[in-house]
Amino acid sequence: MITGYHISLKLCRYLKLRSFCSNTIPERRRVRSKMDMELKSRDNPVVIKLDSPEFHNIFTQEVVDLKKLFDKYQHEIRIAGGAVRDLLMGHQPKDLDFATPATPQQMKDMFMAENIRMINMSGEKHGTITPRINDKENFEVTTLRVDIITDGRHAEVEFTTDWKLDANRRDLTVNSMFLGFEGNVYDYFFGYDDLKRRRVAFVGDADVRIKEDYLRVMRYFRFYGRISEKPDNHEKSTLEIIKNNVDGLQNISGERIWMELKKILEGSFSGALLKTMLDVGIGKHIGLPLEPNIEELDRVLIRGRHLGLHPMSYLAALLRDMDEVTVLHRRLKFSGYDREMLYYIVEHRENKEAHPHRPLLPYEKLVLNTKIKQKDAVDYVREVLKYRGEEKLLEEFNKWELPRFPMSGKILKDNGVPPGKMYGPIISKLKDIWIDNNYIQTAEDLAKLLPGIIAEIDMRK
Repeated sequence: MITGYHISLKLCRYLKLRSFCSNTIPERRRVRSKMDMELKSRDNPVVIKLDSPEFHNIFTQEVVDLKKLFDKYQHEIRIAGGAVRDLLMGHQPKDLDFATPATPQQMKDMFMAENIRMINMSGEKHGTITPRINDKENFEVTTLRVDIITDGRHAEVEFTTDWKLDANRRDLTVNSMFLGFEGNVYDYFFGYDDLKRRRVAFVGDADVRIKEDYLRVMRYFRFYGRISEKPDNHEKSTLEIIKNNVDGLQNISGERIWMELKKILEGSFSGALLKTMLDVGIGKHIGLPLEPNIEELDRVLIRGRHLGLHPMSYLAALLRDMDEVTVLHRRLKFSGYDREMLYYIVEHRENKEAHPHRPLLPYEKLVLNTKIKQKDAVDYVREVLKYRGEEKLLEEFNKWELPRFPMSGKILKDNGVPPGKMYGPIISKLKDIWIDNNYIQTAEDLAKLLPGIIAEIDMRK
């Protein structure tokens, strides 16, 4: 007889038996805690009217045409979420997302009637339609909604026409505001006040908000780095709730975690936030070792933080060897570029034997003898120097012009060297000589050395 423990995850989902699967979180209807039930909201949600240059700059012709279209069909539309937060902070938003009471079907009917192409229809079940306006710019427009069933990763939603209910389902107060096209900022749950105080807080009950989607643990730290003015101004109660919920990250995909973690490590207070995340127990759920190398991280922060470290330098500091790099990559699934950078830093972060008159020489050799793309090798060596805090060498490396090795297989052939296995050792030896002589030798100079090098190789056989 097949038991629940033998049912594959895929079959388990199909049979709606997720509670039998050891690596899933059971579906649960949206919980309204006492805190949520008593949550205060503004009687008048309009808190300010924007008239800033940043606000006016968002009105491209495509944005204006989108608004005209919704006006024509008598559907309200507002700017939602992060763009509102950014504008209130005086930043120019990179992206605009929109919200509307119009249902996905009403939007599809409207866009089809106007011969407007829609793309990425996979978001429709969650209420998102993406029109391409003027065949130039795509906008995500999402129907107001509430989460009915959540499993810690996904939600089944129900559409609504109530702006406050939609704001109430969002993660952080500073992300729960809307912006009308006339400039009015609609803030139901005091996100504007929190933003002025540089406070990062969940909407309502933090424990419930996190259990709805455990990725919100990572989002908390990401937005803390964007909004807070101090590295250690967390509310103890929030960190305690996060600590009690970090196990839920085990069920979040590595790709989604890495998207958030990378942004954390690119933001303000990245080192301090990383240590706070480790303190609350996040590390083991995202692929970091049980005993990360905090001492090395502290050293790297002291000597290289002001140099603009890449996220991989922070992670490399916590890892002791290449095996730990492999484990972390297996969990977070880095891009090829990021993965190879992490391996590279761990491999080359120790002291290099320096030439008395050419301290940069070991790093020049790393680039010139690389088996990977030279452009990537240059990036990786630059990051190794940042990691080590070698500010003077970094400055010298940034000024260094990559020399072009003058020899090639064709030149060897033209000089009488028969094609074969000797080409590799000969080229390698000539390159070493060329590097050691500060790249002054021409192809003709190096060709004169061929008889001696060939004889030396023959003697080793």
